[in-house]
Amino acid sequence: MLVYTFDRTFDGVLSAVFDAFFRHQEPDMLMGEGEQLPLFCDETWHVTTTEEKASRVWKGLEKLLTKEAMRLIMVSWLSEEKELSTPLLHYIYKVFKTGKSVERNFSDADVLHVTNTARRVMHEQLRMKQFIRFQKAKDGTYLGVVSPDNNVLPLITDHFRDRFGDQAWLIYDAKRKYGYYYSPSETGDEALTRITFEDENTLPFSLEDGKMNEEILSENDRLFQNLWQTYFKAICIKERMNPRKQLSDMPRRYWKYMTEKQS
Repeated sequence: MLVYTFDRTFDGVLSAVFDAFFRHQEPDMLMGEGEQLPLFCDETWHVTTTEEKASRVWKGLEKLLTKEAMRLIMVSWLSEEKELSTPLLHYIYKVFKTGKSVERNFSDADVLHVTNTARRVMHEQLRMKQFIRFQKAKDGTYLGVVSPDNNVLPLITDHFRDRFGDQAWLIYDAKRKYGYYYSPSETGDEALTRITFEDENTLPFSLEDGKMNEEILSENDRLFQNLWQTYFKAICIKERMNPRKQLSDMPRRYWKYMTEKQS
């Protein structure tokens, strides 16, 4: 069994494809550096990630795949699924080997794995658009804290930029410790910036429940939160409660950042 090891980056996957063709061998597995090798591994190759190799593979894919297929590959990688590396490498390898797109060949296990992974990511990004709850700071900035299973923030920023283009906002991923800050300007220019905080102790909000610190919370926002919680309880008809349906529509893992589920 031939195993390639890499740095667990997307460019690393593309570089692995480059090495596979350069060495005239398709690896059986692609594993992250430091992972325990399988029992029947008899040969390994460490992939050195370079921008040149990754760029050449990506440009080659653009000539063979549709925009939808290219997006599917990128979206699947946002799942951060460790088991995706091998199917994704094989998927891309088959595209170059056959000289055509394989995106509709769902009888192929690798194609199916990558496609289903991308679908799962896209499903969660839709839920993020529904479940993000914003709080307003005294300076007018809106804050939304989330902790999705997949790294979906890059997929949802355009939605909120289009919807709240005249307001400043920050959407922060508490699980991955980064966020996107959007700020419009009087000149019509806009800026979307990826931000991180060096010291989590200085965060103006809690990573546990996403609540903004009281000293910076807008005076009206606490009132709005209370009104929303009251409204949510008022429209709930106990005789028609269906906990199973509610969990299906609104999974429990999202509750801690949702205003209506906080006490």
